Amino acid sequence: MKQGFRQCMAWLHTWAGLIPGWILFAVFLTGTASYYRGEISAWMRPDLRFEGSAPEATTLAVRELQRIAPDAVSWLIGVPTAADPLIRLYWRPKQERRFRDAILDPATGRVAERGESKGGEFFYRFHFELHLPPIWGRWIVGACAMAMLVAILSGVITHRRIFADFFTFRPGKAAGRSWLDAHNALAVLALPYHLVITYTGLITLMTMYMPWGVQLAYKGNQQAFLAEALAFTAPPRPAGQPAPLTDMAPLLATALERWPEAGVRRISVQWPGDANATIILSRGDGPELAIRRRELVFAGSSGELRDATGRDAPAVLTAGTALRLHFGRFEGPVLRGLFLLSGLAGTAMVGTGLVLWAAKRAPKGAARRGFGLRLVEALNMGTVFGLPLAMLGFFWANRLLPAALPLRAEWEIRVFFALWLLAYLHAALRPGRRGWAEQAGVAALLGLLLPVLNLLTTHHHLGVTLPAGDWLLAGMDLGLAGFGLAFALAALKLWRAPQRAAVPLGRMRAEGA
Repeated sequence: MKQGFRQCMAWLHTWAGLIPGWILFAVFLTGTASYYRGEISAWMRPDLRFEGSAPEATTLAVRELQRIAPDAVSWLIGVPTAADPLIRLYWRPKQERRFRDAILDPATGRVAERGESKGGEFFYRFHFELHLPPIWGRWIVGACAMAMLVAILSGVITHRRIFADFFTFRPGKAAGRSWLDAHNALAVLALPYHLVITYTGLITLMTMYMPWGVQLAYKGNQQAFLAEALAFTAPPRPAGQPAPLTDMAPLLATALERWPEAGVRRISVQWPGDANATIILSRGDGPELAIRRRELVFAGSSGELRDATGRDAPAVLTAGTALRLHFGRFEGPVLRGLFLLSGLAGTAMVGTGLVLWAAKRAPKGAARRGFGLRLVEALNMGTVFGLPLAMLGFFWANRLLPAALPLRAEWEIRVFFALWLLAYLHAALRPGRRGWAEQAGVAALLGLLLPVLNLLTTHHHLGVTLPAGDWLLAGMDLGLAGFGLAFALAALKLWRAPQRAAVPLGRMRAEGA
């Protein structure tokens, strides 16, 4: 080995970060948005917010499911919360393997048929599936997450002055120098978060990436594994005899007595309308750090409590802690805000790393750039500024598409991908600082004008939500406008700043590693 250990780690850090970097940027940004997926969904469908009690929401949901899916294999009801105030319905018809889903209109008690939108669920699913067939998307994201973990660990080894780098930022220096300082500062700023969020992301799908332990220990019996790990009990088989479903209100009262702080987050009904129907109430998130799986199992026809499931084994608590840290499922606004800032720092860390790779290799003066470098620069611009632009365009599509448009939710997603593709085309046609400034300018307009668009298209604008103290909707408007302001400042700086010479590659490696 001719190079030293640190130089080898620098090479590994560079390529482990670049090759999956564009996917990782998208995973980080959409994952950060997913911390507020309930608020995003409520903003995109403000007329469907439910402000009543959990028993009232459950009564409406059961009544509608009995109307639209009386013969379904199972029902699932998402009980509204302060952060996600929508009544979500899921049901799996016979002869189908996937659940169908809808949102209940509390004003009519029926499934909302106008203004269809995936809302924050689109960003959440994209975060780990990339809008691909689930199995392929999850494998790709898992491979990129493993590369990210390698890049973080090799980056820590590479940087000799890792903590000093946090206090070093020279925005007026040469082109690559500023990107290097920003990358280092962002990496150190939330280093524990970067490590935890990447590692726990792999844990969320651990049985998919590494199934051999379960297969060997349980002989391929997934139900036995779930029963031992989570005290999961399989529902009984249907009796084939019809029977009415019991009233849910007493069951909810029993659950709230047991879980006064956490409440009920989800209600599952297996074989509704059958004599062997089973009702399962799942506990919400409590004040403890770990996600604790707690369920009350009732007989669907009589309401008799059959079982109370849940385990506190060390392995289960460890996994529950990892999952809650990854999902950021905390009620406190301060802690959620810190997760949001850390997620944005991680996104910016990946973005600056991508730009830094190109800045290091940019030729001096008017020398011609090779195809590979031009391709990387176009991908950088289309990802780092194009993806946020497309996400803001997704919100615009929600307000501008006709409410009665067939497949309206799919059209929102098509607008998102169309704008993202246009950003890549623009990056290929307008390389350099001017192209970056133009994309930042478009993103700034989309963000800053969203509250105005909201004023013109809905009755839930800042003039109403701010006086009413409705911080869920007002916070969304203000937050999106804040992102627009950040892009406006970036566009202004990019447009005014002169082109600076890049730092020689060897010298930057010597000082930055």
